[in-house]
Amino acid sequence: MNEFLLIFRRDLQSSEMQPSPEQLQNMMKKWQNWMGGIAARNKLVSSGNRLSNEGKVVKPGDVVTNGPYVEIKELIGGYIMISAESLEEAAEISKGCPILTVGGSVEVRAVIPMGT
Repeated sequence: MNEFLLIFRRDLQSSEMQPSPEQLQNMMKKWQNWMGGIAARNKLVSSGNRLSNEGKVVKPGDVVTNGPYVEIKELIGGYIMISAESLEEAAEISKGCPILTVGGSVEVRAVIPMGT
């Protein structure tokens, strides 16, 4: 079994729209159901976390800048780790992600253990 990182991205403009409390609760339920289904199949490695909109970028030469940048059209909102037999299976699992219903996307990346 291999591990995959699922990175949740959303268009920066659409992410600025604030959902109502009812919409937010409905969306949270969809996320819980989707992740619960992955866990029930024993494929959830780490439930991950949401990421703040604020951050810093550290560059060579001790340069630290604010981020993310306004030029970026997408915002990374969070991630989880799953296990799957292949990249194709991980992508198939990602098709059920609730972020897809609000115009977002899921980036699926294989995790390569250090020393491999």
